[in-house]
Amino acid sequence: MSEEVPATDDRDPAEVVTEMVAHVLELASTWTAWDGRPIPAEDRVYTPHKAIRRVGDHLIDHLAELDARLAGVPPLADYWHASYSTTPADMAPFTEKDLDEARSRLERLAQIWAVRLNSLSRDQLLHSPGTGWTFQQLAFHIAGSSYYANAVGRLTPAG
Repeated sequence: MSEEVPATDDRDPAEVVTEMVAHVLELASTWTAWDGRPIPAEDRVYTPHKAIRRVGDHLIDHLAELDARLAGVPPLADYWHASYSTTPADMAPFTEKDLDEARSRLERLAQIWAVRLNSLSRDQLLHSPGTGWTFQQLAFHIAGSSYYANAVGRLTPAG
């Protein structure tokens, strides 16, 4: 793996994931005030839709990895364009309906993660099958998805 091994601590990995999603959705609750201009962060730009897409994609990607490793099969290759790509859909206004959709999608993904992680023994979390980070490290890595939402930040209506 090219990325640094995620730091972990004594927090429950399932709570780490669900708290990240709660934080993302708390920020997203302000995004109906977005003015339509992409928000620069480091060498990329973010929009509300892009942040939600990236958080969801990250949750899906690593959940698929976790389940494949538990099943003893190699995880599928990663072909995400990640946050380098800003699509036309990312530029759409972020409405209350979009927030409802994001809430439904991300809360369900967080619940799947929590159920899966809570079904594993401490040994499985710390000494996970297959190649890659431990499942505990994956959960803490997933928590880093808050970066995308933090890049958009808390928005306030103009005026």
